[in-house]
Amino acid sequence: MKEHLIRESTLPEAYHRALTVLHYEGDHVPCPDYDTNQKELSMTMTIDNPLGEPMISRLFIGGFSELEQYRQEIIDGILDFEIERGNWEYTYHSRIAEQMPFIISELKRNPSSRRAVIDVRDWKHDTREGNTSPACLQHIQYFVRDEKLHCKVLFRSNDAAKATYMNAFALIFLQKKVADELGYEVGSYTHRANSFHAYEKDYDLLKGYVERIEKGLPTTFYYEGEWEELMEEARPQIAKTVERLKAQNHE
Repeated sequence: MKEHLIRESTLPEAYHRALTVLHYEGDHVPCPDYDTNQKELSMTMTIDNPLGEPMISRLFIGGFSELEQYRQEIIDGILDFEIERGNWEYTYHSRIAEQMPFIISELKRNPSSRRAVIDVRDWKHDTREGNTSPACLQHIQYFVRDEKLHCKVLFRSNDAAKATYMNAFALIFLQKKVADELGYEVGSYTHRANSFHAYEKDYDLLKGYVERIEKGLPTTFYYEGEWEELMEEARPQIAKTVERLKAQNHE
């Protein structure tokens, strides 16, 4: 299985390079669980300045509202009520939040610690027979080095064309939240996907992304002063959507 390591300054730079590598070098292999094929390789993206601008990629499914909702799902757990209703067995937020007090206390106890790890994978749940939704995100590790909080995440499986950018964006803002609470600057963000892939039905989507990159067409927006305001404006509608979902679950 091919291995690729990418290091860039900003999130879009790394993400766009990763898409290009997958398009040209990904192995075309079967994916029998979903009765399809996929392009696949192993990808590690290291981003030296994860909050660096321009931070927003144009090459993902969704817009500012979807990105803001996903950030709230990861950081604030706005859909955790689906667990209480019995519709979902977990969310990333539910598994992360219960371990976050340890992360904070451990890095306060020993800023040089190598123990600040969140295990998102629950092996008892994720390996249970018949489980169709095992966690793709496996673990998150934080390091304090040179007075900065660095973050390294591992995905067992990551949909390059439809999930990777939103995953990384939200996890970077989670990193910022932890850094702010501990009083450190945000350091590097490393995103490892053991299976970095695109399904056959999305090959044209991936190709279109790469063509846009190679033609030098606009591929980014600024977060600060541009998308930040749009994402803030989307919050009331997101809140209404969440309340409507809650109401539906009571019917």
